[in-house]
Amino acid sequence: MAPIDGSAHLYLAAGVPLLRPEDQVFQAMLDGWRNQQLARNLSFGTVEQREALIRRFRAFTDADPWLWTAAHVDEFTTEARGVRRNSRSTVLGYQTGIRLFMGYLTDPAYGWSTECETRFGTHPVQVCHEWNTARHTQEAQAGPGKRALTHNELQALFDHADERAVAAQSSGRKGWLTAFRDATLLKVAYSWGLRRNEVRRLELCDLGSNPRAPEFGSYGIVHVRFGKAMRGSPPKRRAVLTVPLFDWATDALGQWVEEVRPLLAEADSPVLWPSERGSLLCLSSVTSLFTRCRHELGLAEGLDFHSLRRSYVSHLIEAGYDSLFVQQQVGHEHASTTTIYTHVSPDYRARTVRAALDRIGHRVAVGEVAP
Repeated sequence: MAPIDGSAHLYLAAGVPLLRPEDQVFQAMLDGWRNQQLARNLSFGTVEQREALIRRFRAFTDADPWLWTAAHVDEFTTEARGVRRNSRSTVLGYQTGIRLFMGYLTDPAYGWSTECETRFGTHPVQVCHEWNTARHTQEAQAGPGKRALTHNELQALFDHADERAVAAQSSGRKGWLTAFRDATLLKVAYSWGLRRNEVRRLELCDLGSNPRAPEFGSYGIVHVRFGKAMRGSPPKRRAVLTVPLFDWATDALGQWVEEVRPLLAEADSPVLWPSERGSLLCLSSVTSLFTRCRHELGLAEGLDFHSLRRSYVSHLIEAGYDSLFVQQQVGHEHASTTTIYTHVSPDYRARTVRAALDRIGHRVAVGEVAP
């Protein structure tokens, strides 16, 4: 039977001595693991991040994979949490990457245990166990500081972004175009519940009309073509409908597309949010624009760009939109994920309780139930 992708025999010739056996075998392991992951249709970005993690772990332990122990994982995790102050989700990702790599090496189908026994007199073992790694016990891995913005915080954010654009234009600076772009991008991300990469990858062709809602003109639907992908799958597409709750955003988007964007973008550019050089905005630019406004306004550190999406979900639920509709709008696979995003206000909860009490009172008054 022919060896499978990632098999040791595809990368090392049996019985052939190596000039630098430790380094060459380690590199062959990484090459094999890379091909095994690509065969599972994982993205190149995911594969490269995992490879960098394994290289970093090897440098930290100053040992090769066939000599790694559970104690090495303990020390690496302690350093990540205690010294580098990495988040829980980051550490969980590290442990998952190491577990997957060691699972690949210890799988008899790939032959690495036999190869290491022959060359080094020992073999790799799984070093990540239930008793020395974190468990993914809930879908929400973000800390409690990650939340939706309140209505007042949103208004302050949008006002501040608008004021930056007005101030730049009044002073005659060329930067007013990018400031206007940034202000509109924030409003669009909130009003259609978009992730960072989803909003930055939008093109003019992604904006369309909704035949059932002609009131919104050319901005009745936003077609998302670069949604968050399931592992091993291409980006997930969805169509986000404009809702009356955020109809004001169509005016802002229309002004940007029809009046301001032509002053910044090249004539043949399809990009909705061009940079000053006409290229696509990078993720770090999108992140920094929110972070800058948050810092200048003195908002809570836990708020991030994704808080706009949390706010979208929360405010739709507060406004009475059906939970299934909201789930489909934001592209969640499971309703439980949408629930995690929901951060309704105390006033909304108080109104819900009041409405329930009023319904009971009405039923008592008409004699449907006993007082």
